[in-house]
Amino acid sequence: MHDAIIIGAGHNGLTCAYYLARKGLKVAVLEAADVVGGAAVTDEFLPGFRNSAASYTVSLLNPKVIRDMQLERHGLKVVLRKTDNFLPDDGDYLLAGRGGLTRKEIARHSKRDAEGYDRYLSDLDAVVRLLKKWLLRAPPNAGAKVSALPKIVTLGRDMAGLSLGETRIVHDFALRSASEVLDRYFETDIVKALFAFDGIVGNFASPHSAGTAYVLLHHLFGEAAGVPGAWGHAIGGMGSITQAMARACREAGVDILLSSPVEEIIVSDGRASGVVAGGKAWRAKSVVAGVNPKLLFDRLVPAGSVEPDVAARMHGWKCESATFRMNVALSETPKFKVLPKKGNHLTAGVIMAPSMEYMHAAYVDALTGGWSKQPVVEMVISSTMDPTLAPKGKHVASLFCQHFRYDLGPGRSWDDEREKAADAIVATVDSHAPGFAKSVIGRQIHSPLDLERRFGLIGGDIFHGKMSLDQLFSGRPMVGAADYRMPLKGLYLCGSGAHPGGGVTGAPGHNAARAVLQDRRFWKRRH
Repeated sequence: MHDAIIIGAGHNGLTCAYYLARKGLKVAVLEAADVVGGAAVTDEFLPGFRNSAASYTVSLLNPKVIRDMQLERHGLKVVLRKTDNFLPDDGDYLLAGRGGLTRKEIARHSKRDAEGYDRYLSDLDAVVRLLKKWLLRAPPNAGAKVSALPKIVTLGRDMAGLSLGETRIVHDFALRSASEVLDRYFETDIVKALFAFDGIVGNFASPHSAGTAYVLLHHLFGEAAGVPGAWGHAIGGMGSITQAMARACREAGVDILLSSPVEEIIVSDGRASGVVAGGKAWRAKSVVAGVNPKLLFDRLVPAGSVEPDVAARMHGWKCESATFRMNVALSETPKFKVLPKKGNHLTAGVIMAPSMEYMHAAYVDALTGGWSKQPVVEMVISSTMDPTLAPKGKHVASLFCQHFRYDLGPGRSWDDEREKAADAIVATVDSHAPGFAKSVIGRQIHSPLDLERRFGLIGGDIFHGKMSLDQLFSGRPMVGAADYRMPLKGLYLCGSGAHPGGGVTGAPGHNAARAVLQDRRFWKRRH
């Protein structure tokens, strides 16, 4: 008998398990795959070539989680990109990075935009400060039995600390489109594109869609190697993060069982009391799921165990990030037309989407045709920061691509179209860096369907559910269940389908553990 069973050894499941074990609970983590990590894993996809298979970059992993789990002691090493972002365009480019590089580059395109950038950073500061306060807190849980009043009071106090101007800025970023917000600060297409990209990452939307300004914000919370706002690379790929987490968990006494897919949640006397995995019953006082909420309620919670309204709402949970993920093995680094020589720009996230209209066109193309023939592509040449990933003189690159719908329509399948889509992605890169296609000596492809099959990302959604306005904060995953306690006693959610949402953050796992521990203390007081 365990105190808690965690479903899934993704980064949030491992984070939750660690915090519970650290408080003396007997914890078991059951993982379907033969390796820990969920979507944060490293594959050798071609002999001698390794790279992160799904998630691919470090910034959002919460510093408290890193400190508490002592991940650096357990082997995690993060290095910074020498340049954060590089946007190539016809005849010109834009670089972004620390030390004033971003402002200098913006000023090269437009002095007015450089002044706008100063205002943008100032305004962002107020919003990000507020939102960071709620990363490691449960949002107000309206309608739940556990009173939401203290959280509402806290939120009101935080909002009251803002000026009227700051409150308007928070409102704008929470509700408006990325383009509406960015048009206020900038006039140059490529400058707007630099920031708008974050509004559509893992988000099937146009930068003109309401709510994309918040998704943009969601990617600004992080830091890497102790540098706020920086982007980094985990040496050895993203699997090194979850391997370090697994070592921390085992040291704390957590039992991690691989190749153990959970088939069903055991419900006794109206509460979750364990799981069935491999035909064996695992009993526990608390069951914590690190999976997509739709997967949890459609496949694991027995029919009739929750109210029909709950089952219907979770069945309707929206899952579509329209993401296509590739790794490529390269004979050489790309030579971009606008910057053909080797340099720090090759360590950057190379964003091939030079304007918001380009992003909008890619969205419309996918909306009508299933996937974009001229997609939005971010490429990270991981081996420029981590030579352990490829043989000497060779390289590996991650290609993270939008917009590719999970449902292609009647009579169409990703099994038939995945190679064609991959060719279109390679062609997009080749249009900016001639010769790139010829340098590809192997590739690993994860279509939206592949992401679902391999990682349990329903609908191929990398965030465990769309980051739309109705599925955020107190509505994630559902009004009345935003405090990690699901509408079935004893069942909790610790994955990215819970607040604050997607990305390799560890925050949902941290927060869910707190809810489990609070309930155990309450139960002990009662009994």
